Amino acid sequence: MKSPLILLLLLALLSPACSAGRLSRPETASNTQRSVSQEPTAKADEAAPATPTEGQTNSVSTGVAKQKVSLKEVDQAELTTEAADRKIIRNANLTMDVASTTEAQHRVTSIAESHGGFVVTSEAKQRENVDPSKRTLDIKLVVRIPSERFGAALDEIKKLAGNLPEANVTGQDVTEDFIDLEARIKTQKALEFQFLEIMKQARNVEDALEVQRQIADVRTDIEKLEGRKRFFENRSSLSTITVNLQTPKMIAVSPTAVGHPIRDAVSDSLELASGMLVFFVRLVIVMAPVFVFILLPMGLIVRYFVRRSKRMRLAEALSTPAPE
Repeated sequence: MKSPLILLLLLALLSPACSAGRLSRPETASNTQRSVSQEPTAKADEAAPATPTEGQTNSVSTGVAKQKVSLKEVDQAELTTEAADRKIIRNANLTMDVASTTEAQHRVTSIAESHGGFVVTSEAKQRENVDPSKRTLDIKLVVRIPSERFGAALDEIKKLAGNLPEANVTGQDVTEDFIDLEARIKTQKALEFQFLEIMKQARNVEDALEVQRQIADVRTDIEKLEGRKRFFENRSSLSTITVNLQTPKMIAVSPTAVGHPIRDAVSDSLELASGMLVFFVRLVIVMAPVFVFILLPMGLIVRYFVRRSKRMRLAEALSTPAPE
């Protein structure tokens, strides 16, 4: 019983790969069908008489023109359907200078809600200033907007800015990844179904446990692929707009712009002089204990040994008799 079950497992693993190959070539199949459907038309054209009458010529040309128009309409419909089905992740990042950040926050929220969107996060940070009355709030908003209303909502938000220092808009086409995920999910589900059928044919506990392990691995892969698919669907259906609201930075201009550098230089020199004076005072205070307890005793000891050596040399000179 073990060898037939292993053979069934191998067939179950190989068959999804073949089916995936068939799924990845839908365009080839459609082209083949078109060529087959066009062969009778070509044969009919060959069987037509060589010298058609005037009425036949007009009817043939009218039919060809109608066929061309219908083919153009079909192609345009296919292009429109493909454009509508494309999965595009759109993101925008705006930095805006506004007169009042809180008022602009309410306006952005109302714009998002009017277009069917909502505010995901709202963060406020106070800008530091020495004057408490000049402290302002910088607000960051993350807004999600339906993708079909992304452009209109973005234009309305931009109109709130007195100045727009930064604006970044990006788009990522994930249609191919989305189609690939759908094909892989179908393949894994087919593989899971085949394993379930093999499970019914298991005759002992060992074979049943082996098939159960394969089913668990396939189910884990399916859940991962479906989670990735849901992520693409969510990000492509709802675009993200990040809005940074801030008040303009005030630049103070003094009428006595020439006198400021001189006053600054004088104040800097005074600070340098006071710093040097404080340094020397601290140096004296720090070095006083060192001088009293270390340098002064060492100087006295050295002085004592120097005088002693002089006295010894003098005593030796006196004790030595002078030559006759």
